Amino acid sequence: MFKKILIANRGEIALRIIRTCKEMGIKSVAVYSKADEESLHVRFADEAVCIGPAASSESYLKISNIIAAAEITNADAIHPGYGFLSENAKFSKICDEHNIKFIGASPDMIDRMGDKAMAKTTMIEAGVPCVPGSEGVIPDFETCIKVAKKTGYPVMLKASAGGGGKGMRAVWKADELQDAWESARQESKAAFGNDDMYMEKLIEKPRHIEIQIVGDSTGRACHLSERDCSIQRRHQKLTEETPSPFMTDKLRKDMGKAAVKASEYIKYEGAGTVEFLVDKNRNFYFMEMNTRIQVEHPITEQVIDFDLIREQILVAAGVPISGKNYTPKLHSIECRINAEDPYNNFRPSPGKITVLHAPGGHGIRLDTHVYAGYTIPPNYDSMIAKLITTAQSREEAINKMKRALDEFVIEGIKTTIPFHRQLMNDPRYISGNYTTAFMDDFVMDDPVEDEE
Repeated sequence: MFKKILIANRGEIALRIIRTCKEMGIKSVAVYSKADEESLHVRFADEAVCIGPAASSESYLKISNIIAAAEITNADAIHPGYGFLSENAKFSKICDEHNIKFIGASPDMIDRMGDKAMAKTTMIEAGVPCVPGSEGVIPDFETCIKVAKKTGYPVMLKASAGGGGKGMRAVWKADELQDAWESARQESKAAFGNDDMYMEKLIEKPRHIEIQIVGDSTGRACHLSERDCSIQRRHQKLTEETPSPFMTDKLRKDMGKAAVKASEYIKYEGAGTVEFLVDKNRNFYFMEMNTRIQVEHPITEQVIDFDLIREQILVAAGVPISGKNYTPKLHSIECRINAEDPYNNFRPSPGKITVLHAPGGHGIRLDTHVYAGYTIPPNYDSMIAKLITTAQSREEAINKMKRALDEFVIEGIKTTIPFHRQLMNDPRYISGNYTTAFMDDFVMDDPVEDEE
């Protein structure tokens, strides 16, 4: 087992990993930029190393600085969390070259599944259902026209190196194709340094349902059931739940089988997520695979009583998985609390938190690195907390979330707490009958006085 793990990340996920390390008797090393000196992950790690200035390009994305921090603290493993370098094949390879275990996917696996076009080709080979479209990267616009005609409108252009909704364009008719092709390529080139595009049939108003998997060094994999991530704004998830209100026993069995098949076909090692689009008839199609832990992993942990970070560490240390597939025993919902103003187009709201009162009680979990007096830097993602409620039923979990959101007080900055309060009272959400198009016509109610 590892003696010391460096966490190459920040904020709540770094603190989350530190907690599991402590419970396993493993020493932890936090890294931080100069903007993060006051973050709780720095305070609670056994050791902490400053790796650069506020800019992530000079700190959390600076591989040489992170490797140096691991070497001077004698860390024998690095956990990348999510975001930053978690799906960077070069970083995984450099860790290996320095005899430091990367607690994540191998360089080959990251490359293979990180390229969306290559991942789709691989899944077709594995016999996993995929959305009809191009066979790999589209070489030029003339080919793009032919593929769109063959696939049938509407279609979706996607960046092969994409993520977070960047480089994606829905195209409803032929005369929109060229503008979409050019703008998507430009956006992809700027975001990823790669303008390769592929195309899929646009599945209108689907559910976005992902299956959590874990694979080990023997090539075996198991699934830990699903998470419904359909409530999104600009392809960014806002809230997630498990089990999905759209799920049936048969659909869970079929999707779980497909996810395990995908993982075992590529001999995937570690925790990962196989993501699917599910249409109104419950036909499901492979979308992508994330070769890391997900932001929303806590809801899976809550409904099956399972520490996914611990499992990641064990698998990385060579411990085989049990091979058991899991079914949710409870219902869990996660609300992502962002430092954003939901009344002003979700504009980021960094600054000093003057008052913070955290909700508590049975079935409440709060993953956060912030506190009263903490200043949220403007340099990073705006998520500052994850509020999770768990109960015997979906109705109880929603009611618990309403109560927890009412208790959750953050002053000094704007947050998305008012948005989540409104969401939990929305009849469409309460019914469970929602899709990825939910936010298209969602409008915030007028703010009440204490939220102005």
